[in-house]
Amino acid sequence: MTLPPTGYRHQMTSPSLVLGPMLRYVDETRASVWVETDRAGTVVVEAGEVRAEAPTFAVHGHHFALVCLTDLAKRSKTTYRVLLEEQQVWPPADPAVPALPAPLAPTLDDAKPLRLAFGSCRTSVGHDADGNRTHGVDALRAYALRMAGLTDAAHEDDPDPGDEVRWPDLVLFLGDQVYADETTDAMQEFIASRRSLEEPPGEELQDFEEYAHLYRLAWSDPVNRWLLSTLPSLMIFDDHDVRDDWNTSQAWKDSMEARPWWHGRIVAALASYWVYQHIGNLSPEELAQDEIWQQITAHEGPGELDASSLLDAFAERADQEPESYRWSFARQFGDQARLVVVDSRAARVLEPESRSLLDPHEMEWLDAQLRGDVDHLLIGTSLPFLLAPGLHYVEAFNEALAGGAWGRRGTRVGEHLRQVADLEHWAAFQDAFLTVSAMVLEVARGHRGTTPGTVTFLSGDVHHSYVSTAAPTRRAARGQAPVRSAIVQAVCSPIRNPLSRKWRFATAALSYGVAGPLGHVVARSAKVPDAPLHWKLKKGPWFDNNLATLEVHGRRLRMWWATGVLDGDDDAAHDRPRLRAVARVEVGGTS
Repeated sequence: MTLPPTGYRHQMTSPSLVLGPMLRYVDETRASVWVETDRAGTVVVEAGEVRAEAPTFAVHGHHFALVCLTDLAKRSKTTYRVLLEEQQVWPPADPAVPALPAPLAPTLDDAKPLRLAFGSCRTSVGHDADGNRTHGVDALRAYALRMAGLTDAAHEDDPDPGDEVRWPDLVLFLGDQVYADETTDAMQEFIASRRSLEEPPGEELQDFEEYAHLYRLAWSDPVNRWLLSTLPSLMIFDDHDVRDDWNTSQAWKDSMEARPWWHGRIVAALASYWVYQHIGNLSPEELAQDEIWQQITAHEGPGELDASSLLDAFAERADQEPESYRWSFARQFGDQARLVVVDSRAARVLEPESRSLLDPHEMEWLDAQLRGDVDHLLIGTSLPFLLAPGLHYVEAFNEALAGGAWGRRGTRVGEHLRQVADLEHWAAFQDAFLTVSAMVLEVARGHRGTTPGTVTFLSGDVHHSYVSTAAPTRRAARGQAPVRSAIVQAVCSPIRNPLSRKWRFATAALSYGVAGPLGHVVARSAKVPDAPLHWKLKKGPWFDNNLATLEVHGRRLRMWWATGVLDGDDDAAHDRPRLRAVARVEVGGTS
């Protein structure tokens, strides 16, 4: 699909949407709709008898609005339309895919089992033979085609058996929604139209304008665009939304800040993330408390507010003073579940003497969120909390090495390995890992309210999927109340960015083979403390492009992973992949 440049001033008489509508925050009676428009104006959303509006605000020549519908009927699915300056801009009069249903605004129903889709790591290339050959079938798009009724499931392994295909209530994107450092040919073509690829940062993104185009490439496919208009979404960033290994260590950050282009890049990354991803995560009450949103909504004109300088200054401060802003958020789904989504990138403390994955304010916030009194405590974190056990101890050893456990020479070697081998997950920040492990065990023992059926980490990042289950070690269990919750790590990665076959083999061999005996040996040599948990694989690993779904069943969770498959090699087959289950897992206690 060829897209016109972003940021242009539309000179035609009819207004239009550049991106969206995207359905973001929803609850029992409210739904927020996010759009990017081609011009300033008032955006109206009509859903049945409900009508809401909001003025656009500008950021570096782009126009955005977030409209909150209220007083929607409980347990309803209402079609809606979007108007700009009282002209209908969605659904378009001549839709790209006429067979797609009208967009819906569904409200949550706490009386039915919560169903949540989740996954991470999605690159944006075409859905033709070339794109599917290089990047595999887009699992999100295959999911959308099935939900739109345009394809059936693969007959031999239906991911959602039953007489009626049921929509998820929400989808949680766990990072790398866009790749700012590993750009596609289409993105490089746009960059080259603005500046030389021979000058730093070359094929990587430089500023807000380039981020705007990257999001447009990611969210413009008509089928995925329809899905995002109807399926409420939650999002958190990971490193590639900014740059590979983002905030690995202080040495990494010092190296990046010495590059002349980095300041513009990090400011554009965080400013665009706030606009395109973050504000849609927040409830109307949370938005009302957001310092930037307050200034945007306080604008009384005349004309549209230009928030460019406001957002740039905010993004610069958020990078340099991570405690000044919280990207993490939490959602409550009646008594069924609490979802706590944790920023494991921007909130890091990188000083070698006080290194932590979460700064003190972030850890205090997380401590307040990790409570029982729900059937399931779900913790969304882009980086897996529980890696393969051997790899966990390799990363813990590396942190000790980089921290001086074997002297100054060992520190240099440890820092080099940390960056080269991406040794920067929770395991590489042992203080945070041990602190959160203690919190989780307190929840599972009933010290923080009634024990849930599961405490389940939902993660991505590692380009393979798996499920692990954990329990306290004998030492950690001695003299303590019994653990009554299943402790689970569920990973879904990638949605569309598969490893090559040689890297699949290397990942499996290193993470689940070599790292096993090696990790414990080297960790003991550096006097790394034993984890209070021991864990093992319940299912996996597997390397397909896939999107996972979980469903609450009392104190048990049912989860399944689904991928897109092709019925042939012609254009029609590549454009209409079917959905097939890759794995199914059930975890948790009895009702």
